Order: sequence, then structure tokens, then C-alpha cells
Amino acid sequence: YTLFRQYVKDPELTDILNRQYTFIADQYNRVVETFSTGQKPSKQATTYMMKQNHDVTYGLKQSQPKKPIQSASEINDAWVSGQMMASVKAICSGVTTAALETANPVLRRVFADSLPNYIELGYELFLYQNKHQYYQVPQLSAQDTNYMTHAYAPSTNQNMMQ
Repeated sequence: YTLFRQYVKDPELTDILNRQYTFIADQYNRVVETFSTGQKPSKQATTYMMKQNHDVTYGLKQSQPKKPIQSASEINDAWVSGQMMASVKAICSGVTTAALETANPVLRRVFADSLPNYIELGYELFLYQNKHQYYQVPQLSAQDTNYMTHAYAPSTNQNMMQ
């Protein structure tokens, strides 16, 4: 996030980057304290609150074909928000793994409790990207939507050990 900041042009993305950076740093400090002491962190966990509305734009709009950037001068808000998303996804994977493999129950709980907040960070970035058409969501036909929503049935939940 520190490296990305210099490339951001959009004030909205700057705000997201700064709020997420602060949140991630606070979570890091809570983990370090808990790891060092083995005790519940002195600072209460906070809930990450995004500012975006939850409107998703469906449908594809034609755009220029994507290609890898060739120089730093090509770095733009689309690229930065994509790298931020990749970072949050990596954090989610790491935190989940850590929560599953941590022997200290207090530290395990700190990891586990932080996961919904990291998911919220990712969702905020998805909404930002979708709003700016960096992340488009295809619109299914009514028939395809119907097929998808009815493609699964509930489990009969019968005991397999009989």
C-alpha cells in the first residue's frame, strides 16, 4: 500500500487506500502484541467500515484489450486497485491458514476475528473496481439465471453410518 500510494490519482481510491492501510496496520499491531504476550491484545478489535454503497453494475461494456504494463508510467488506478485486491486476497489466505494452525487460543481468535474485516476490505475494492468498470460482472440471461439458481438441491442429511 505504501508503494501504491504514489500512483493513485482518484481521491476516492486514495481514501480507500489510506483507510485500509490504517486498518491493516492496526490488525498487524494487535497480532504482534498477542504473539509477544500470549494474552488478549490491549486494543479492542474494530470493525472495518467501508464508505461505498453496495450497488453492483451488471453487464459488460466493450473496452480496450488488456495487456501487461511495460513501464511505471502506465501504472493507473485500475492497476493499483487490482494490486490492492491481490494483497487483500493474500492476507485473507494467510490469516485463514494462521488461524487454522496457531496453537495459542488467544492468537488463533485474533486471527479468526479479523477475517470478516479483511473480506470487507476486498468487497470494498471489488465495488470500487466495478463502479469504474475495472471489474465487470456479466449479466446472465433470465433463462441462464433460472438454471443457475435451481441447479442445486438441499442435502437429505441422512446418516451415512447406518
